[in-house]
Amino acid sequence: MVQLEEWRPQFEALGIKVAGMTYDSVKVLEGFHASEELGYPLLHDENAKHVIGFDILNENYEPGHGAYGIPHPGIFHITPDGVVAAKFAVPGYRQRPPMEAVLEAVSAAADG
Repeated sequence: MVQLEEWRPQFEALGIKVAGMTYDSVKVLEGFHASEELGYPLLHDENAKHVIGFDILNENYEPGHGAYGIPHPGIFHITPDGVVAAKFAVPGYRQRPPMEAVLEAVSAAADG
């Protein structure tokens, strides 16, 4: 999420609004947002509603488990009308999609 903050101005220059979403509590998100001085909102995904809706739920955790609601990590380009225009993901949770590739794809879609 810190890396996304570094790239946020470039996405906003294309007219793309940036947001992050996790299963973490609102209190945890507020603390992280403040400590990292993020310029975009962090959203709480209550009961994994959005993770399930976007079909990115990590199936290794059952409801009731402390880690339930963890998604497969990735970045989505969602249009203003709610269409998922692109998904960017890599296996595992330690790596993230290269921001250069995400910016290039979003830029190409904005031009097209």
